[in-house]
Amino acid sequence: MSSALTDLCRYPIVQAPMAGGASCPQLAAAVSDAGGLGFLAAGYKSVDVMYEEIKHLRGLTSRPFGVNLFMPQPHYADAAAVEVYRNQLAGEATWYETPLGDPESGRDDGYEAKLAILLDDPVPVVSFTFGCPTRTTLDAFAKVGTLTVVTVTTPEEAQTAQWSGAGAVCVQGIEAGGHQGTHRDDPENDGVGLGLLALLALVKETVDLPVIATGGIMRGGQVAGVLAAGAEAAQLGTAFLVCPESGASALHKDAMTNPLFARTQLTRAFSGRPARGLVNRFMSEHGKYAPAAYPEVHHVTAGLRKAAAKAGDAQGMALWAGQGHRLARDLPAATLVNVLVTEFEVAGARLGRPGNAS
Repeated sequence: MSSALTDLCRYPIVQAPMAGGASCPQLAAAVSDAGGLGFLAAGYKSVDVMYEEIKHLRGLTSRPFGVNLFMPQPHYADAAAVEVYRNQLAGEATWYETPLGDPESGRDDGYEAKLAILLDDPVPVVSFTFGCPTRTTLDAFAKVGTLTVVTVTTPEEAQTAQWSGAGAVCVQGIEAGGHQGTHRDDPENDGVGLGLLALLALVKETVDLPVIATGGIMRGGQVAGVLAAGAEAAQLGTAFLVCPESGASALHKDAMTNPLFARTQLTRAFSGRPARGLVNRFMSEHGKYAPAAYPEVHHVTAGLRKAAAKAGDAQGMALWAGQGHRLARDLPAATLVNVLVTEFEVAGARLGRPGNAS
């Protein structure tokens, strides 16, 4: 592992920041205390809620942790296309007895205010999704001792991160659950992303930065595999989503291994940006009509998703999940970290070298 990451966690296991509630302080603390690196997801949260969660997490663990931010998005959506999609969802609003949201409810996710908080009261790691911050911003974090990580989905995005002064990159393969962290949302590229191992090799050839690998990783053997391919650590989201400490709903957790939800697919149905989730009724009925419009579509469907969860209807929820979701194990987070480490060490021995887990 790189020295920067070695100082932060005993094991090369990072709990992915999953926006929407799963990555809560209890989960992050359990992972960090077990020797991994826990993460909070600040996306979709107010500045005050982010700050309170950081305080809560600090009260639960003295170990390092990270906070993830969503980058502000350019205003390029076709307003007419968004309105057409809103009209298509009118039946959903009637069914769930809730109004559709305002597509213009905000697009910067409180980015500047969150930066100010994290620079004034630094945390060990800050990662960024949906783009790359300016060099000024990344340099400011470096000055206060925060390691910065930029999520990338192409070698070109990794090069931008290096030029801008990022401390590391999180290489996200197309297998990953939740949103694809592309820096530019181009509909022509839907579904053509690279698998993790191919992308990891390309990024390692392109930049000289520490790499965290993510996308479909559910077992310690896969952790060993991405480390053998050049990563310094593996990031797991879906694997931790089902842990009892996770803030994900019981419906979401149960769906991971429910035979009704046999496969995942990338969709714009819920947010207007490509995101991988379990195929359900809402995705099947609306996915092909959803425009490239983030966060407009996210705001439009927010109430529907909450109403579906409240009604206990998994068919109307965004069930984000990676391609390895059927391998999910309902284990306490610390136990899962320990199991992953054991599997990692066994796989390392099979490769003819020590596991190097500690």
